[in-house]
Amino acid sequence: MNRTSLRTFLLISFGLAWALFSLPLAFKNDSSPNLYLAAMQVCFMAAMWAPGIAAIVAIRLVEKQPVIQTLRLNTLGPKRFYLAAWFLPALITIAGIGASILLGTGTRDPNFTFMRETLANAPAGTNVPAVEIVVLAQVASALTFAPFINMLFALGEELGWRGFLLPRLMPLGQWRAMLLSGAIWGLWHAPSTLLHGYNFPQHPYVGMLIMTIGCMLLGVILSWLTVQTRSPWAAALGHGAFNAVAGLGFLLLTPGFDTALAGSPLGLAGWIPMIVVIALLLWGKQLPIPERNVSRAEGFHHEA
Repeated sequence: MNRTSLRTFLLISFGLAWALFSLPLAFKNDSSPNLYLAAMQVCFMAAMWAPGIAAIVAIRLVEKQPVIQTLRLNTLGPKRFYLAAWFLPALITIAGIGASILLGTGTRDPNFTFMRETLANAPAGTNVPAVEIVVLAQVASALTFAPFINMLFALGEELGWRGFLLPRLMPLGQWRAMLLSGAIWGLWHAPSTLLHGYNFPQHPYVGMLIMTIGCMLLGVILSWLTVQTRSPWAAALGHGAFNAVAGLGFLLLTPGFDTALAGSPLGLAGWIPMIVVIALLLWGKQLPIPERNVSRAEGFHHEA
């Protein structure tokens, strides 16, 4: 384990991203709230590439290795895992919405109130389609092309968390590596929740813990995709697909729900289907990842 490389990676990942997460605060008290929201969106998207930049710097300047080969950007791996990466996040999100309804933390909204209110605020004279058509278009895009658009930004994170960090933590053992890399990923988001209420606006402090646990669970699934394909591309697609469908709860549940308990796939309701998926992978002997798959992946040298 190259500790200097790890320290360099973590310093750049957290330092650059946390600076970008803090930057929108300069516009928070501005007279135009739209400027603050725009700054937050731009800075958050840029921050997603902080881990990727950190990985490239650590590999090239500290480890002095070729970036493309080390991060295995020239490898795709078995194509069947890309179907899982594409559609599994949608199943997790929909199951999480169902769990919200069953647990009573969220209520099904057949009237699509959130979207109806959004369309009602459209500028006068705007030709607004029926709310059902808009919702259908939103869901269709989240399931089809949006994951591939989001993948461009998600790749920045996945080059860092699963492409660089995961294999370098493998000497600790598979489970420790997957859970620790997920925990670091979750803590990396802390300023977005604490400063801006991102994901869990009702719980800025507890939200950091909820986010971390959610990232640990999702991190196991993305780690499974990474090692099975021996490539960061499947995890990037899975991450992009997850971001694409994460907001479906706002379309399908009555507004006002607590995202820590309902709607959000990273909240408590979302933990349930992710735990089920991990349990199924355990039952199918996909986890822990078969040793032959780990040893075949360059950089994934597992020591029990």
